[in-house]
Amino acid sequence: MRMKKQFFILLLVFGIGLLVQQPVWGCTNILISKGATQDGSTMITYVADSHTLYGELAYIPAADHPPGSWREIYEWDTGKYLGKIPEVPHTYAVVGNMNEHQVSIGETTYGGRHELRDSTAILDYGNLIYIALQRARSAREAIQVMTSLVEEYGYYSEGESFSIADPNEVWIMDMIGKGKGNKGAVWVARRVPDGYITAHANYPRIHQFPLNDKENCLYAKDVISFAREKGFFKGEDKDFSFADAYAPLDFFALRFCEARVWNIFRRVAPSQAIPLDYIKGLPNAKPLPLWIKPDKKLSIQDVMSLMRDHFEGTELDMTQDVGAGPFRLPYRWRPLTWKVDSVEYFNERAISTQQTGFSFIAQARNSLPNPIGGILWFGVDDTYSTVYVPMYCGIQEVPKPYAVGTGSFQDFSWESAFWIFNWVANFAYSRYCDMIKDIQKVQQELEGSFLANQKAIEEAALVLYRQSPQLAKEYLTNYSVAQGEKVVTRWKKLGEFLLWKYLDGNVKDEFGKPTHPGYPEHWLRVIAKETGDRLKVTPIPSQETH
Repeated sequence: MRMKKQFFILLLVFGIGLLVQQPVWGCTNILISKGATQDGSTMITYVADSHTLYGELAYIPAADHPPGSWREIYEWDTGKYLGKIPEVPHTYAVVGNMNEHQVSIGETTYGGRHELRDSTAILDYGNLIYIALQRARSAREAIQVMTSLVEEYGYYSEGESFSIADPNEVWIMDMIGKGKGNKGAVWVARRVPDGYITAHANYPRIHQFPLNDKENCLYAKDVISFAREKGFFKGEDKDFSFADAYAPLDFFALRFCEARVWNIFRRVAPSQAIPLDYIKGLPNAKPLPLWIKPDKKLSIQDVMSLMRDHFEGTELDMTQDVGAGPFRLPYRWRPLTWKVDSVEYFNERAISTQQTGFSFIAQARNSLPNPIGGILWFGVDDTYSTVYVPMYCGIQEVPKPYAVGTGSFQDFSWESAFWIFNWVANFAYSRYCDMIKDIQKVQQELEGSFLANQKAIEEAALVLYRQSPQLAKEYLTNYSVAQGEKVVTRWKKLGEFLLWKYLDGNVKDEFGKPTHPGYPEHWLRVIAKETGDRLKVTPIPSQETH
């Protein structure tokens, strides 16, 4: 019976959608300290991207485990059995990537040196995340759980960057294995200074780090000596760079990964005018800082906006080159690189991308009790056209359209939030610059209503909490479930409206009459240039009469 229960919980966790292999360049995280937000909350964001990733939201209830219980470990990406570890007496409830104590964890894979993958280890990145969420009451404790587990049982995955937050602190941690025969992992974790933000996007961000500041920097005792032993580093300890030693930089790390971090920093701190030189790989270019102080404190709306980006307004703007087509589509179908006449080319890799499974903003606040203070703003599919729905960390059920088991990647379902949002987005790709305006109108309507009602909802929950925490949890569960169901119902209506309005390449006016706007002038000029005289209207000479 115990084995069956553990396997059921495992399936729930797999339902998060990470069962499939996530490629490098597949995710983006933003980490925001208390002092950098308008309301004093901490926030981390996570965009989980993969072409085979089904976006859904898992709920794992708190549980007690009898002495002698074991937890079976299956590789997060393939389901391969890796081993088992002892279970702790009590595990905490988890909603998505946030637990009942407002601890949240995200990640991005950077790969790093391939020889450091340990195929004999037991714990991979996904299990580390969700075991830590089930066992930790703070970000520091989560780091301790994760690092002690890999030290004892080994680290199975490639190099990972983790975002770890609680209501008071935000930490970034870079980790990589030690290869076969060297059980454990090397890692460095740094606390984001109050008032600052950082980000990572499939490349390790930690270079040099303080060796004697345990309050703000933690690291594996052999993180430097192991690099020396393997020949990855020569020099003094103070000059050691984790990123340089364990994940040597290349063109793709700059353009596909660090470019996303650059754009986040550029947007939050325009006064610093961070140049593109480093992203372009120019000689002697200064690397990006680990963190940056935003010009103004950020709201939840600001952070949602940061998650929605195609490099607009920069020379990397994906709406402006010929690949965007006539309707300024900021997406490029994969692969990211290709060759013409033996010359390799690439497409930009932005934060917003078509193959997102799910994304979230985890917001934690120490001014409220945990069940009310923690919100997982959760969305599925492309961040630019998703809706972030508030899922409080104290809820005990998730909305059915988002729940594990409602749908799958193999079968389309009208009951699934993932498929409804993909249906709308994929139709919009056909006339993007017009349809996205209609999408954003409804997106803002829904998210605006959540934010407008948030204070009243939380005040009511607080009154109930003072009577009984369980009453508050039930109230917030009903609220979050209702909002999730409302969003999916509204999105179905939006899809129907878009099909009606843009049927057959026409655009209906406010009276329902089809208009024929045709292609924009910039695209007509492209056609004229490419086709030469072939499509030019040539008058037929009049026939001479006798």
